[in-house]
Amino acid sequence: MTDIPALNLPAAAPEIRRTADHAEIYDPLRRRWVALTPEEWVRQHFVAWLTGQLGYPASLTANEVGLRLNGMLRRCDTIIYDRSLRPLVVVEYKAPSVTIGQRVFDQIARYNMVLRARALVVSNGLSHYCCIYCPDGTYRFLPEVPSYSRLTGIIELLDRQTAQK
Repeated sequence: MTDIPALNLPAAAPEIRRTADHAEIYDPLRRRWVALTPEEWVRQHFVAWLTGQLGYPASLTANEVGLRLNGMLRRCDTIIYDRSLRPLVVVEYKAPSVTIGQRVFDQIARYNMVLRARALVVSNGLSHYCCIYCPDGTYRFLPEVPSYSRLTGIIELLDRQTAQK
C-alpha cells in the first residue's frame, strides 16, 4: 500500500514493516503481522481508539472471527464480547474509499442473525455509525460510538424498559 489515507480517528502508531512483496501491519489482538490494506489500516486505528480511548477491553476484543452463515464460512472484522463472553459488539470495516451504505448495514445485520450482538458498528475510517439492537427487534442509531461503560449502560437501560412493559 503506497498511499496511507488520513482517517477521522485519533492518531495511532501501528507497527509497519515492508517485506519483499508488500507492506505489513502488526495486529496486537491477533499477535501477528498481516497485509497492510486500506481496510486493515482502518481496523488497526479503530481498535486502537476503542481500546485506548473508549475503554473497550482488549482482552474481550477479537479480530477476524469466523462464523457460519447459511452453511458458508464468513469472517467478522471485529467482535467485542461482554464479560460473560457473549458477543456484545460486531464491527465491520471498509476502506476509506468505500461509501457506507445500505449494503454494508445489510452485511453486518446478516452476521448478527448468527451472533446476536447488542450493538453494531460500521466504519470506513472517515464515517462511523453505531446502532443498538433493541429487545423489540428494532435498531436504534446512536449519535456517536459510545465508550464501553456508556454502551453497556444504554443496553441495561433498554433491557429494563422492555422488561417493565
